[in-house]
Amino acid sequence: MRPFGGRLLNESGDRRASARLVCHCLLIETDEGLILVDTGIGTQAVARPKDILGRSFVALTRPRLDLGETAVRQIAALGHTADDVRHIVLTHLDVDHAGGLTDFPEAQVHVHVTELEAARRPVTLTERERYRTAVWSHRPRWVEHHAGGERWHGFEAVRGLPGGLLLVPLAGHTRGHAGVAVDTGDGWLLHAGDAYYHHRQVESGGCPVALCAFQSVMQADRTTRLHNVDRLRELARADDVTVFSAHDPVELERRRTTVQEPSRRSSRRLGS
Repeated sequence: MRPFGGRLLNESGDRRASARLVCHCLLIETDEGLILVDTGIGTQAVARPKDILGRSFVALTRPRLDLGETAVRQIAALGHTADDVRHIVLTHLDVDHAGGLTDFPEAQVHVHVTELEAARRPVTLTERERYRTAVWSHRPRWVEHHAGGERWHGFEAVRGLPGGLLLVPLAGHTRGHAGVAVDTGDGWLLHAGDAYYHHRQVESGGCPVALCAFQSVMQADRTTRLHNVDRLRELARADDVTVFSAHDPVELERRRTTVQEPSRRSSRRLGS
């Protein structure tokens, strides 16, 4: 995505130039099949961006509408098909995270029940604008995950998912926002979704002014969001956990590698 703002958004240089934001997804190969964490923007959105994503989203983010950058095409380039993706785990249901659901109609779609309730029955103006029913018009095979569960690195109510993944509650950006933790066999990856936007937020604190403003506009619960950013900053100091967010191009480039473990699980970065 190429919104205007330059360094006001991600310290990219000339503030008059376009910034760059990505949709950072994970494809995880397990003995149970492929698992996709977030879908990014899908093929229908490339074909009909204003219908699927909404006019305001397109105008604000200026997404690069390239079929080759969709998750389903990147997965095909790795030698797989859409049907090989058995499970999709969503951090939340914003269009830049769930816009590719229609490309994987046979997959089970895992989401926190609070997030699905917010999308089905929005109660605020922000919720009514952010959730696009066209994204799930094909009636996905929802798997709803309720509150309650185990503890993980100080986080409570963590739910187990297929392939040994964990759904970690990180509300604030949306009512049912969650992170997704992956045990690579050599440490954990935590996809934190939109719990934060810029790497500096979990490294030293603070972020570019325009990103901070946008987070405030889109948040469902400011107090909870900021509390979770503090917790993620502490978690990022752990030797066995790598934390990253959904839209930071710096984090994507740092970690666009394949992680292999003895159980034959690997994690591939998909991003645009």
